[in-house]
Amino acid sequence: MKRSVILTTIILYFCHGIITGYSDHRRANLDSLENVVVKYTPEAIGKVSEEELKDLVNAYDNLMNGYLQINRERSMLFARKQIDLASRKGWLSKKSDAEKTIGKHYWGSEQYDSAMFYFNLALKDVDRIAEIAADPQNSQGYDQETVDDSYSSLYGAIGNCLNMMDSIPQAMEYYRKAGEIFEKHGWNESSAILYYNMGETWREEKEFKQAKECYDTSLKYALASGDSLQISSAMKGLGNLWLDLGKTRKAFKYLKEADKYYSLHEDQEFRARIETLDLLGKVLSQQKKQFRIITLGSIALAILAIILLAVGRKAWIFRRQRDAADAVIDEALEDSMESEEHEVEPFLTKREEEILPLIAEGMTSPQIAEKLFLSIATIKWYRKKLLQKFEVANTAELISKAKEKGLI
Repeated sequence: MKRSVILTTIILYFCHGIITGYSDHRRANLDSLENVVVKYTPEAIGKVSEEELKDLVNAYDNLMNGYLQINRERSMLFARKQIDLASRKGWLSKKSDAEKTIGKHYWGSEQYDSAMFYFNLALKDVDRIAEIAADPQNSQGYDQETVDDSYSSLYGAIGNCLNMMDSIPQAMEYYRKAGEIFEKHGWNESSAILYYNMGETWREEKEFKQAKECYDTSLKYALASGDSLQISSAMKGLGNLWLDLGKTRKAFKYLKEADKYYSLHEDQEFRARIETLDLLGKVLSQQKKQFRIITLGSIALAILAIILLAVGRKAWIFRRQRDAADAVIDEALEDSMESEEHEVEPFLTKREEEILPLIAEGMTSPQIAEKLFLSIATIKWYRKKLLQKFEVANTAELISKAKEKGLI
C-alpha cells in the first residue's frame, strides 16, 4: 500500500567548496561545471594535489545536488563519483551525503529495498563520524550538532522507507529517534514536518486517536516555528482527519484556514491548494448528504409528532386547564402578600451582591466580566435583572436606590 508520506525529513547538505575560480553551479549552467570536472579521469585523480581533490569532490557535490530535481541519472552518476573519491580519501561526511542522495532517488522511484541499502550505508558512515566527534583527539573537526543533523535525516528517511513497506511499528521507532533529536536542538520546523508525516500514517491506518495527537503536535511545533506553510499543512491534516470521522464542520474550519495560505501562494503551492480544494468539495458533498438525512429524519419526526399529538390531545387539554388554574391561584397569593407587606425588599443572590458594588464603582460590563472571569453577556444579563429587581430604568437610579436601602 502506497502512503502519502513526504520525504521531507531527508536533509540534503550542499557543500560550499568550489573548483578554483568557479562559483555555485547548482542553479545554473551545470554543463560548464561538467566541462571543468571531465578532465579528472581515474588516472588523473591519482596525480593531483590534496587541495585539488577537495575542490573536485565539492564539484561532484554541486553537480549531484544541482541535477537532483531535474535529471535523476546524472545526479546519481555524480553521487557515485563522489562516493568513490570520498571513500579513497576517508571523507566520511561527503560519502554519507552521496549515499543519502542515491537512497532518496531510489525512494522516489519506489525501489524501497535499494533505498534502504544506501540509507543504511550512510548510517554506518555517520556512526563512524559520531565516534570521531566523541574522540577528544578529533582531528577532522566533526561536531555533535552536525552528527545529530545527519542522524535525524537518516532516521526520518529510514522511517519513510519502512512506512512504505508497511512496517509501521519499525517506522514509528525511527520517527521517534528523529523527533528526539529535533526536540533536543529546538528544530521546530523539522518536528512539525515529522509529526505531520506520522499523522498521515496513523490516519491511513485508521488509528484516528494517534493521528489527531500527531497532527496537534505538528501544529504546535509549526506555530512555534512561525512557518505558515507547515501551519497550513497541519491544519490540512486535521481537516482531512475530521472529514474521515464525518465531522464536517470541524473539517471545513481547518481546511478553510489551510486554503487561506495556499490561495496567497498559489504559484508555489499549486498542488497543495488543489488537494485542499478537493477536500473542501468532499466536505460540502458530505454536508449535503447529512442535510438530506436530517431532512428525512425531520419529516419522520413531524409525522410522529402529529400522531402523538392526536393520541394525547385529551391529556394536553387537561394539562392546559390545570396550568390555567394554577396561574389563577398564584396570582391570588401574590395579591394577598402585597396587601400584607408595605414594601418588599429586593432579594440579591450571591453573584448580584458581587456585581452591584462594582456597578456602583462605575466599572463597565467588560471590566466587571474580566474581574469576575465571566462573559460580557452574563454581566449584561445581571445588570438587567438588577434593574428589574429594583424597579428602576437606568444605572444611576439603580445605584441611588441601592444606597437608600443600604445595600452598597
